Amino acid sequence: MERRIYTYGDAEEYINDIPKFTGKSTMEDTVSFLQYLGDPAQGCKIIHIAGTNGKGSVCAYLCSVLRKAGIRAGMFTSPHLVTMRERIRVDGRMVSEQEFEESFAVVMEKLNTMPRRLKEKGYHPSFFEFLFFMAMVCFERAGVEYAVLETGLGGRLDATNAVKKKELCVITSIGYDHMEYLGDTLSKIAAEKAGIMRQGVPLIYPVRQEDVRDRIEECAAVTGAPTYPLWPQAIKEIKIQHKTIDFSLLLNYYDYIGFTVSTPAVYQIENAALAVKALERLGDGRITVPVMRDGIRAMVWEGRMEEIRPSVYVDGAHNIDGIRAFIETVGSHPCKGKRKLLFSMVEDKQYGAVIGELVSSELFDEIGIVALQSERALPLHVLEDAYRQYTGFKYLTYRDLETAFRELVLGKDDGDSVYIVGSLYLAGEIKALLRSPKHD
Repeated sequence: MERRIYTYGDAEEYINDIPKFTGKSTMEDTVSFLQYLGDPAQGCKIIHIAGTNGKGSVCAYLCSVLRKAGIRAGMFTSPHLVTMRERIRVDGRMVSEQEFEESFAVVMEKLNTMPRRLKEKGYHPSFFEFLFFMAMVCFERAGVEYAVLETGLGGRLDATNAVKKKELCVITSIGYDHMEYLGDTLSKIAAEKAGIMRQGVPLIYPVRQEDVRDRIEECAAVTGAPTYPLWPQAIKEIKIQHKTIDFSLLLNYYDYIGFTVSTPAVYQIENAALAVKALERLGDGRITVPVMRDGIRAMVWEGRMEEIRPSVYVDGAHNIDGIRAFIETVGSHPCKGKRKLLFSMVEDKQYGAVIGELVSSELFDEIGIVALQSERALPLHVLEDAYRQYTGFKYLTYRDLETAFRELVLGKDDGDSVYIVGSLYLAGEIKALLRSPKHD
């Protein structure tokens, strides 16, 4: 059979259409299709990351250090901000359109010739699964030594959990998100995230809530996974600068060691610390303390308290814990003028509670609201109703992002700071707007 040639546009269009004709796959089906693909990249050393907040940042810190150590690493994360290719990276670079096309063709060829058992069940990879399969194909072709995988949702039943063997697992901070799928308590959510663990594979996680710690340790004991908690006292001497943060981290073999993150986001301290503790546990002689310091400092992650213009920041916080971490960072920012906020969310988030946190922080002189372009967007009138209950609080409604950007960002006074927050979709729309000819 002649192999069809797909363009990047073909691939992108097909993947975007997947939600229209497929549902949630079982883990058994995902594993079966991955095996039918030939278990690509299963020879790599796999580092698996789950959690509610900070997963992508931990992945990025890990890969930045591996790159500094001269180690070829692949990274699979989600969601993307502007292009799907952002989800699949090798050595810190997102895959090219040609690499995307070629990996798409490999998956499509197998999909068109898959075993009868899967065909009879009507199996088709979900949007996330398809991109995960493509990532594994890309990593094998690129010859990566380490593959760093971020779960999409949960852990136990996530497509990325179909991999056979893992080198290391990390669970980042646990909070309330996707409760309709993961459970209505932190303990239940933690148990779902803990599903990524494997017998004998080290697990690193931060100690925050006692019930979360207890549940993770309970799951680890059943699985037979050794745990290495990051305790709060392991981080000290935090010094917040204008664009960087210095901190000291307790390492097993070196006592406290100083690190610097190149961001004003306070929440990245813990994410960087988790990455360092994980890298320390790998025991790879190429990953020295100087290499870890350089890699942590070099990492810059788009859409996470990213300064897109002078005193204009975009952050993808989209749940209660993320917003609280965002508020903590904003509170540490010096501002000579007014603090202004542009806000939007998707409809399946706890928007009422998030808005309450933002208003009660009393950090913002003005909040602007705008609806996202996504199908999941929270309607503008719902946003208005949520803000209207806070009498005496000033908010502005914008009919589109272009207008909001022009008035809030381009029209700000010297000394003002503008923050854009509420959704990674909003961060992506802002990034796309900045890349348009009129704003580049």
